[in-house]
Amino acid sequence: MSLSPTDFSYDSPPVRVVFRPGAALTAPPEEAERLGLRRLLVVSGSRGETTARAVADSLGDRCAGLHTEARMHVPVKIAVRAVEVAREVRADGIVAVGGGSSIGLGKAIALDTGLPLIAIPSTYSGSEMTPVWGRTEDGVKHTGRDPVVRPRSVVYDPRLTLSLPVALTVTSGINALAHAVEALYAPDTSPLVGLMAEDGVRAMTRALPRLAADPEDIDARSQALYAAWLCGTCLGATTMGLHHKLCHVLGGTFGLPHAETHTVVLPYALAHNAPAAPQALTALHRALGTQDVPHALWELAGRLGAPRTLAELGLGEQDLAAAAEQVTGRPYANPRPVTTQEVLELLRAAHQGREPGTAATVS
Repeated sequence: MSLSPTDFSYDSPPVRVVFRPGAALTAPPEEAERLGLRRLLVVSGSRGETTARAVADSLGDRCAGLHTEARMHVPVKIAVRAVEVAREVRADGIVAVGGGSSIGLGKAIALDTGLPLIAIPSTYSGSEMTPVWGRTEDGVKHTGRDPVVRPRSVVYDPRLTLSLPVALTVTSGINALAHAVEALYAPDTSPLVGLMAEDGVRAMTRALPRLAADPEDIDARSQALYAAWLCGTCLGATTMGLHHKLCHVLGGTFGLPHAETHTVVLPYALAHNAPAAPQALTALHRALGTQDVPHALWELAGRLGAPRTLAELGLGEQDLAAAAEQVTGRPYANPRPVTTQEVLELLRAAHQGREPGTAATVS
């Protein structure tokens, strides 16, 4: 069924975006002033502590504290402690500096306190543009959507990504691609989402080879960050399906690294869904200039040195059946029906790194 321009809904929330080189240290005081915030807690992970401290210093008297305990997949204990710290310092707002883990922790604080969030992303995860939150407890990652966790301001500074290692640059960028790909066949997609997703895929797949060749290319960094903005916006506007469900289970239950897991899973999830999503495949064909889109994404990851098997991420073969059961344990929107056996076969292919099926092509 074709999507009519008169048959869709699109929610456009008020998110302010500041995009310029150097903005990480100049924009936070401006955004705090605009939002009327005077006691901001800056949060980050340990890897981004130096940058977060510089952001905290830029806030001057508006900084109420620095908390650098963000962890991947936002363990509940880490989230609870961060909320306690925010209350202890009497914060009236949060500034999250770093990748998806840092922004996820900022969202966890916002969810429990209602405090406004300013996000300064240093990767291409796209979490900063969504109302989606996630927490992991007892080996299970729980996610939800709440407008209170969507940042009030997002500060994009391409220079902030210069320190991102090439390997993480590539996997973080492909993580962003996954958001756009799944948004194209989401049940609540729209013409505007389609335009953003297609341009986001095009911009990211052009930027990543340039960054692999020259990590200091600030223009390519800007293009990748622009693409991440578009892809994250698509994720925030649509419902997640099989791809994200797979990655949430593999990350939350089995501890696999976030961006790398998205990178491995994407071609296989798309190959599964493509027969039921011809319009999405056509848009991706235009963006990538190729007939076999799943293979092109698989080949891109390999060409840029990214992991292509779940085995090399640490998933044991004995875990595949349990993962498949968990992925299919609860219903969720997806263009093609999902069975435990089909998910198991998908996981086996991704575990071994087999070339994704070529049936998902544009005729």
